[in-house]
Amino acid sequence: MTDERGELLEAVKAKGLRYFEEPVRLASGEESHWFFDAKRALAEGPDLAAACRAMAAVAADLGVTYDAVGGLTMGADQFAHGLAVLTGTRWFVVRKQPKGRGTNQLVEGALLEPGVRVLLLEDTVTTGGSIVLAHAAVSETGATVAAAVTLVDRGDLAAGWFADRDVPYAAVFTYADLGIDPVKVGRPGD
Repeated sequence: MTDERGELLEAVKAKGLRYFEEPVRLASGEESHWFFDAKRALAEGPDLAAACRAMAAVAADLGVTYDAVGGLTMGADQFAHGLAVLTGTRWFVVRKQPKGRGTNQLVEGALLEPGVRVLLLEDTVTTGGSIVLAHAAVSETGATVAAAVTLVDRGDLAAGWFADRDVPYAAVFTYADLGIDPVKVGRPGD
């Protein structure tokens, strides 16, 4: 682990990892005593910049090329903007539902169409529901999902889902790096 990645791990653990006596419900619907708040962990510019560099390095390690970066809104927004600046690519976000006015689009930002290669991003993956939704929205545009990268993966479910689709997938940090148990229930897309 590089010095910067080690420092990032310590920062995200100290600023974003919380333990609750009573289990809390996660976005996946699963319950855990551990909650990882990526937005709080990366609220300071230097921490977000380090996370974006780490995600770009993980994507480079996967050996993929891409034209646009993004994912489901809130979990991917900060990374989409940061990686676009860092890598000279375009950014996009996937809304949870179309806005209902104006262009009424589900995907905002870069135009995704056939021939565009996309790097999907997410802050925290538990069962993979959000990143699977982003995958579906991107696929509907005709763009190709070249790979998917998350800052933290709290389980092993999403990796299998992406492997079944021959899409490279990796996390900067896993539950083991955070020193917590994996979430073992649920299915990607639930």
